[in-house]
Amino acid sequence: MKRFRLPIIISSLLALFFFMRGYASTVERIHRVADGKVLSLSELAKDLIDSRLVFVGEIHTYQSHHHMQLETIRALKKAGAPVAIGLEMFRRDSQTDLDRWLEGELSEKEFQKIYYKNWNYPWPLYRDIFLFAQDHNIPMIGLNVPPEITKQVAREGFASLSPKQRGDLPMVTCRVDPEYMAFVRRSLGMHGHGGMEFTNFCEAQLVWDTAMAWTLLRFLEKDPKATVVVIAGKGHSWKLGIPAQIKSRSTLPFRVILPEIPGRVERGNISMAEADYVWLGLK
Repeated sequence: MKRFRLPIIISSLLALFFFMRGYASTVERIHRVADGKVLSLSELAKDLIDSRLVFVGEIHTYQSHHHMQLETIRALKKAGAPVAIGLEMFRRDSQTDLDRWLEGELSEKEFQKIYYKNWNYPWPLYRDIFLFAQDHNIPMIGLNVPPEITKQVAREGFASLSPKQRGDLPMVTCRVDPEYMAFVRRSLGMHGHGGMEFTNFCEAQLVWDTAMAWTLLRFLEKDPKATVVVIAGKGHSWKLGIPAQIKSRSTLPFRVILPEIPGRVERGNISMAEADYVWLGLK
């Protein structure tokens, strides 16, 4: 469904204005962890083109991180990759609603109501990604589990789940080791956890990671040539998050992109065991 969007026209005119003012040299910069080289978007797309999964982490409230995600999707699309988008922001049981959005069966106002049933963060943060997917017919995949599941695990532990609840979480086991606990503390910058027993909190994270990995693998069984850009919180996107659960269950090639976060994710303190790229932003 095509729409006449005044904000997009205004944005295009502004972009042209700044181009004429001499700002055309502004480029995205991406640090490749393997060799320290700083890449352009087109160079990044060449690196990613053979991957089946590209994890692009975020702090949910940072608009610049969502810009980074959209530019990754756009670059892969331009490079000819058969792109799909995996969403932490939508539950698996909302997949029909995502499909209806892509088919143009829902207005933006109607879809926003569904969005807010799935996610608490403001629609404008993600709006451009959803519109781009609709305009270019890019499949979107709901990855998340019902929030009551992870809340229960965080408060009472994985053992508190009933057989039926566990039956809705295929492939999920919950063996939290010291390495995973250290990863959660670092990736989320945690010093406290709201009074929750920390092992339970880690179990909730592991349930999230494993369930989302399982959904991604199911999608790629049906569409093995797709390149899925996974939009998820930075804690889920680090290599010890969802990617570790993918790696333990398949040999599918994947890459991890994290945004630069001073003091936590920087060129000098990230290894290949954690991410493949650090997005440095504009120059």
